[in-house]
Amino acid sequence: MELVIGGLLLAVAIGVVAYVVLTQADERSIVRNSLRQLEGYEVENVRDQELLVPFAERAVAPVMSGLTNIGRRLTPAGYVDNIRRKFVWAGLGTADGVDRFLAVRVLTAALVLPVLFVMFVLNPLGLDGMLKLLVTGLLVLVLAMGPDAWLNRKVAERQLELQEKLPDVLDLLTISVEAGLGFEQALDRTIAAVPGALSDEFARMLGEVRAGASRSDAMRSMEQRCNVPEVRSFVLAILQADTFGVSIGRVLRAQSEEMRIKRRQLAQEKAQKAPVKMLIPMVFCVFPSLFVVVIGPAIINITESFK
Repeated sequence: MELVIGGLLLAVAIGVVAYVVLTQADERSIVRNSLRQLEGYEVENVRDQELLVPFAERAVAPVMSGLTNIGRRLTPAGYVDNIRRKFVWAGLGTADGVDRFLAVRVLTAALVLPVLFVMFVLNPLGLDGMLKLLVTGLLVLVLAMGPDAWLNRKVAERQLELQEKLPDVLDLLTISVEAGLGFEQALDRTIAAVPGALSDEFARMLGEVRAGASRSDAMRSMEQRCNVPEVRSFVLAILQADTFGVSIGRVLRAQSEEMRIKRRQLAQEKAQKAPVKMLIPMVFCVFPSLFVVVIGPAIINITESFK
């Protein structure tokens, strides 16, 4: 009882201290934000001038910059460019996204040795034998390949979304063009009606055209940002229609039918893969329990008969 009361008092004391510290930090943050909004405000104290800078810029940014520099030095040639392309394909093309990824990559790689030390020397989970090796190997694998696997997953999800949205977008685009709208006006109407990653790419392409780039260059840039075979086929068809003077409505109608066939084939392919994927959990999870239920009583009867 004394230990319980002492633990409760300690928890209450820690909570009160944390509340006071967080409250003061919040008040100081509000004051700093108010001071930043005042034009021409001057602070004589150097420390107060430095505290006016956000905490992320004062503490986090230098650490991230150092980790990014380490990541650029330790990564092989071409790795950073490959990561930058994947960020564009995933729709994460921010200014500092690649630098943050490299910093996280360095952190996860630096945690491999501490994990090995904790698992083999301290062993907090009390594991031994093959189970310890399996758990340690799994943790090391997650730390070593986790960031790249996450980025590849983001790329695959966005490309799948582009493949699934393209037929619907082309249908609406075809109807708009056949109704009498121009290609760019039809794109504007489609972007407003069908939100998503593909509409964002079309909006960026239109922005580049209106900023002065040619339609062919803007569409080729969009195709490189998407890296999807269906989008590449659509871009090439539109460029050929512009080059040879073919009606865009006919080209869009043909492309729409073709994309719907490809989407149906993709769904059929996934349906054909489902039985093969279901075989693994059935073999390792369902069949053993089924064998125990079916064969277990017979084995018990045979054992009692031999006794």
